[in-house]
Amino acid sequence: MGRKNLQILILLTALAGCVKDKPPAAVNTVPGASGNVYVVCEGNYGNANATLYAYEPANDSVYGDIYSAANHQPLGDVFQSMVHIGDKLFLCINNSDKVAVLHAGNWALEATLPIPQPRYILPISATKAYVSCLYRNKVYVINPQSVQVTDSIVLPGLSAESMCAYLGTVFTGSWDTSAGNKIFGINTGSDEAVSAITVAGRSPQELLLDRDQMLWVLAGDEPEITATLTRLDPSTGNILQSYSFPAAAYPLKPALNPTKDTLYFLEANYYGGSSNNGIYRMGINDPALPAVPFVQAAANQYFYALGIDPVSGLIYAGDPKGFDQKGSVILYRQDGTMLKSFTVGLGPGHFYFDE
Repeated sequence: MGRKNLQILILLTALAGCVKDKPPAAVNTVPGASGNVYVVCEGNYGNANATLYAYEPANDSVYGDIYSAANHQPLGDVFQSMVHIGDKLFLCINNSDKVAVLHAGNWALEATLPIPQPRYILPISATKAYVSCLYRNKVYVINPQSVQVTDSIVLPGLSAESMCAYLGTVFTGSWDTSAGNKIFGINTGSDEAVSAITVAGRSPQELLLDRDQMLWVLAGDEPEITATLTRLDPSTGNILQSYSFPAAAYPLKPALNPTKDTLYFLEANYYGGSSNNGIYRMGINDPALPAVPFVQAAANQYFYALGIDPVSGLIYAGDPKGFDQKGSVILYRQDGTMLKSFTVGLGPGHFYFDE
């Protein structure tokens, strides 16, 4: 959960929606070991009620709280993200200061890595992955096979967030520092921070690599900071295009389509209004940000999660319903028409497409 979202949690509760969705399938059956769309449900900060859901597109089935069903215990406090490496699933449980390591075939807990405030994991090789952390100036190095922390990388700034690999360099930003306007490059051979690139805005947090191998950086997560998008050449650090959002806009969760030539992102109006609220999209060479949403959020609704299926191109959006009841996932076709919706856990924040 972002800093701004913690500040306005009381307001979100008051604006929670009342739409009822299709209930999830019972957990006495389990999804297959591959082809799932995992729904990362954060839960409420401080309440240790995070959950892992799965949607199996092949048979249109939803499976609820599969971690608890497999392990007979709660997952923890604030489920931030997950990744599949080898035969294991690695789940970042942010406020529980741990990475939960599950068997990918049956979701049984195999190990727990004690890493402070883990946010995202980026696989580097079969024996190396990076873990970004909130409030620290480090990225941790783990061995996914032996399930051990093997090293840490000191960064020039705090709170590495999203990470993106380009050739032999991994880029990440200094998200939790409002004065920070740089992303840092880590050499994956030496595991050292070796470069810094200035971006257009402050507090860079989300990074993506497009079809042309150009890097997109979303920055800004505070009311007093104007959010920006920067497209730059990672080989030179040159800024190719920068975009500034309206002062009232809170963009989040950028995603690329399967061909990586179209960028999607959310704008969330946490105060119940219709302006700056919905799913937006733009071509990677567009000269300006889109003025209107591709999919408009309904009254007293906002989206908090966004994912694009890398095969079908279907658009997945998560509605947290104010974080005071179970959220929902809404699927949209590529033309923006709604396909279906289903109920998931509290606070759907991310999707992981496990092919």
